[in-house]
Amino acid sequence: MLSLEHALSACPLVAILRGVKPEECVAVGKALLAAGFTIIEVPLNSPHPAESIALLAHEFGTRALIGAGTVTDAHQVEEVAQAGGRLIVMPHADANVVVEAKALGLAALPGFATPTEAFAMLRANADGLKLFPAEASPPRVLKALRAVLPRDTRVLPVGSITVDNMGEYWSAGATGFGLGSALYKPGASVDQVSKAAVKFKAAIDLLKSKS
Repeated sequence: MLSLEHALSACPLVAILRGVKPEECVAVGKALLAAGFTIIEVPLNSPHPAESIALLAHEFGTRALIGAGTVTDAHQVEEVAQAGGRLIVMPHADANVVVEAKALGLAALPGFATPTEAFAMLRANADGLKLFPAEASPPRVLKALRAVLPRDTRVLPVGSITVDNMGEYWSAGATGFGLGSALYKPGASVDQVSKAAVKFKAAIDLLKSKS
């Protein structure tokens, strides 16, 4: 099974499938893995998220890191783990959720917007940080945060990330990205997701090659 470290090393992009349905998640997952993605997140405000997570984990669990997003309460962590999820992604900074995830052997990426939140989550043993919403924290903000965060901190901007703005965040110190509606949105065909995934993977590979 892939660890978060190895998954991000292979492809530092998190596919956020907000709104995905169980009946379509495996086909979408196949398209993402074919494009080179190694991390898939099903937000818990999607239809029947535990079912989708279980299907994805069963189909791709040895080749990709499958987990849940929009995890807002520590009680939800066990449900994700029981479904086979191994990654907890949060929109906020809640140490209780991080501690519960780590206690169950899951990776945790809490959200943050300030240095206070960032350091609190690192003290809780978070595996990385989700800069959210990225729209409110442009690259210059990330660059300033990078000046005070530990050098090995994983920081993934999330929110309105596109192929066109990834480069600025990467130069400012991003180590990966969470991709939402620019990659997948409800109603998108598998072919549309596949084409978007290929473009994002080519873009991140180019950025990595220049690092």
